[in-house]
Amino acid sequence: MAKKKKKMPGLNTSSTADISFMLLIFFLVTTSMDTDKGLTRRLPPPPENQEKNMVQINERNIFKVNINSIGKIMISGGEKLECTPNDLARLRSLVKDFIAGKPAPGETKGPECSMVNVPGLGPTLCSDKHVISLASDRGTPYAAYFAVQNELVAAYNELRDERAKEKFGRPYEALNDDNKGAIREIYPQKISEAEPVDYTKKFAN
Repeated sequence: MAKKKKKMPGLNTSSTADISFMLLIFFLVTTSMDTDKGLTRRLPPPPENQEKNMVQINERNIFKVNINSIGKIMISGGEKLECTPNDLARLRSLVKDFIAGKPAPGETKGPECSMVNVPGLGPTLCSDKHVISLASDRGTPYAAYFAVQNELVAAYNELRDERAKEKFGRPYEALNDDNKGAIREIYPQKISEAEPVDYTKKFAN
């Protein structure tokens, strides 16, 4: 008489769904989600207030950067630049100088600065009245637009980093929140974007 084969006991899977649900909850609770971040910019005012707001800004406080439909750049003073590494580096350098209080190309006076009592630093000359005005053509290539944006933001970052090392002996990103706030008060980021227009004629040689 043949022996009966011994049956292997089956796995109890009745709690698998519960375990899966608990793991799902665990990962939802412990995983950090990335949040969308936008560009910190001063948007153009509504049409009815545009003229009034422009009158309130002294022309010497504005550094103008215009980008046309083929990606060419024109800055204050009428100098024309290309989106090449050398020209973008020059753009960053000129913007840094202007934020720090030096005149824009072709100008004799730099932006107005104010003596401000900065927490932790005392009376400090701050570049709080400057504005970097960025205007682009309706057909400006995205690559050119973001390349210029990058240089404008990099100008602020470099100035803040240099002042942080001078005042606190550490890079800006290594400072605590209070010290970062003090550096931002010296060099507040003021990039104003104007409504896109047609700059083709202005760039004509």
